[in-house]
Amino acid sequence: MATPLIAISELRYADSLASYLKSQRIDVTINPVPDEEQYIVLLNDESKYDEALAICQAFVDAPNDPKYQQAAWQHSDRTNIPFVSSGGGNSVKRWLIALRRAPFAGLILILCTLIFAAMFFWFEPIASVLMIMPLDNLLQNHQWWRLLGPALIHFSLLHFVFNLLWWGMLGSQVERQLGTSFLLILFAITAVVSNVAQLLVAGPNFGGLSGVVYGLVGFVWITGWLRPQWGLYLPNAIVGFMLVWLVLGFTDVLWVNMANAAHTAGLITGCVIAGLLTLGAGKKPG
Repeated sequence: MATPLIAISELRYADSLASYLKSQRIDVTINPVPDEEQYIVLLNDESKYDEALAICQAFVDAPNDPKYQQAAWQHSDRTNIPFVSSGGGNSVKRWLIALRRAPFAGLILILCTLIFAAMFFWFEPIASVLMIMPLDNLLQNHQWWRLLGPALIHFSLLHFVFNLLWWGMLGSQVERQLGTSFLLILFAITAVVSNVAQLLVAGPNFGGLSGVVYGLVGFVWITGWLRPQWGLYLPNAIVGFMLVWLVLGFTDVLWVNMANAAHTAGLITGCVIAGLLTLGAGKKPG
């Protein structure tokens, strides 16, 4: 029977600890307790209880120590966590808590959802306001919000769900660790760069948050590698999946049209921002 070691309120910390314990050849699993919003790390080999407990105590004192983040980075096969369904009221409570901790990520999620729903009824009016225009037109009419506009509109349910899931996961992680202002700036830069790149390569008829999502992937990936003590984390397996998906977009084998230029430009922009920020700072930005 597994022995409980420690209860942790955030999955990324529970995963970091579990990865480090596994790197020390200590077999553990994570058991979620949704009603209490906790994750319990369970020891599967009682003969290593004292050693595991000592590691847990050290983790509590310094959960952002680079060695834990590095273990999570190297052991990208995350600890298996069984799915647990919670009641509707508890789901709403967790959602509201998440919005309070990451308000800008929540704002973009809500805004994209409202726009996606409204476009079923008023497609032309919304598209005419948010779609990007050729740069010559923007220089004349000064409707600069159109540089951001395509990031807020989606044309299919699959595209909408895919982008918003990644935005919710990565955007909230960045906002909790580096602040709302930083996520806003990161969103604006990656949206503008990816949208302009797609405009120049393929014209103005596109939309979606994908360029920003790939910007977040690049940013969290490089930051987690160079500054693991900042608490940002993306498993290598997920990075690999997103890169493969990016490459497949250029092969025309997918059933959807991919904004390849936006994806590539967003990814590169996120990586560059992460490199500049982490290499130019000795500590977590305030």
